[in-house]
Amino acid sequence: MKRMSQPPATTELTCSALPASKSQSLLLPYLALVIGTLGLGFSAIFVKWANVPGAVSGFYRMGLAALIMAAPFARDVRRRRQNGPLSRRHVWLAVLSGLFFAGDLGTWNTAVLMTSASNATFLGNTAPIWVGLGTLFIFKQRLGRAFWVGLALGVAGSAWMVGQDFLANPTFGVGSVLSLIAAFFYGGYFLLIQRARERLSSLTTWWISAAVTTVALAGVSVAFGQSFTGYPVQSYLSLLGLALVTQVAAYLAVNYALGHLPAAIVAPTLLGQPILTALLAVPLLGQPITWTQIAGGALVIAGIWIVNRYADAEKDERPEAAPKSNTVPEIVGQSASRQIGSPPTADGQALQEFLKGE
Repeated sequence: MKRMSQPPATTELTCSALPASKSQSLLLPYLALVIGTLGLGFSAIFVKWANVPGAVSGFYRMGLAALIMAAPFARDVRRRRQNGPLSRRHVWLAVLSGLFFAGDLGTWNTAVLMTSASNATFLGNTAPIWVGLGTLFIFKQRLGRAFWVGLALGVAGSAWMVGQDFLANPTFGVGSVLSLIAAFFYGGYFLLIQRARERLSSLTTWWISAAVTTVALAGVSVAFGQSFTGYPVQSYLSLLGLALVTQVAAYLAVNYALGHLPAAIVAPTLLGQPILTALLAVPLLGQPITWTQIAGGALVIAGIWIVNRYADAEKDERPEAAPKSNTVPEIVGQSASRQIGSPPTADGQALQEFLKGE
């Protein structure tokens, strides 16, 4: 998941087994992980509260986040240009990734308004499965049996949830289908942004992509006659929360956690984000959890978990001297936290760039 290499099997990960100073040093990373997961869990909640067209909410989310990060981005570009101009090819990859993320946000935000927040989040988080299929065709690499088991469970859970939504209400069914389409868009976005990062920094890649996403969603909103103004104060406060909490704070918090904690802890925690959204939706949106959602959601989460375990197992089998470039399993495993908008780096690079301009 958006991951770094696993610790040795003999490493004890619980704070109780660590010296007091070590436990204290892990307090902030664990707190950051909680904050990041909570921020991601609120994504669908903020979209529901805002209750504005999907493209408009995506425009405000990415536009405000890009504005907040503009100064660190400019500083990062100035520093890196001292070593030569930015790679034009990789800049264009970042631009193209922004178009894909615009498709992701536009469809997913619309889906949240048409179906339950929990269903949209569960189905939207199937991205690792579709990324795996994309790497199969793009990299021509065979995928292990565990991946196909995870794929079968994820597809079965998704089909169950979509089918039940259509039976309950055709509008709900359309929302669920849009959630799956959003996951496809995110899969394409992720593969593109991974390539852009080969020659661009994490912060530069994210900002270029975010700026393009903002412009693209503004164009979609204008094309469909969707207004940017005239909404209640609650809507604008929710859009501000979407940008500050979900897009900026959660992104930096998860990066910080990945820079200090093993992926064996971070990955399963982030995988619980759809579950957290479902729990939050009960008191905050008045959307009860049904047995249908529990059954379908359990299959989806199990499928994604197996896909991520497949990625971890493949990484553990790599020789120590293997190249550091991302393999197919790593790409699959890193694509799980789709709500962040840009996959965090395993060493917390984005937070370092933001705070230090390195």
